Amino acid sequence: MNARFWFTLMTIAVTTPAYAAPKTITLDVPGMTCAACPITVKKALVRVEGVTRVEVDYEKREAVVTFDDARTGVDRLTRATADAGYPSTVKGAAQ
Repeated sequence: MNARFWFTLMTIAVTTPAYAAPKTITLDVPGMTCAACPITVKKALVRVEGVTRVEVDYEKREAVVTFDDARTGVDRLTRATADAGYPSTVKGAAQ
């Protein structure tokens, strides 16, 4: 009985996914030069696996992205905007 209990406990521990806290970052996207550009930027970002929310502000030339850091990272987000023709950097990050 004791061995079965530990086996069950270990099986649950191994098969239960780890949940990461969502992260939110702001990306500077200086290449947005028209009112249609935010649509393209948003489409590129929402296609990245793990992204849960995207708000793009044309006037500020920025995108606020909420994502699951266990499924994606900043490098994939900036690559997505660059691949769409709009290179971006993390706002406030050393360049």
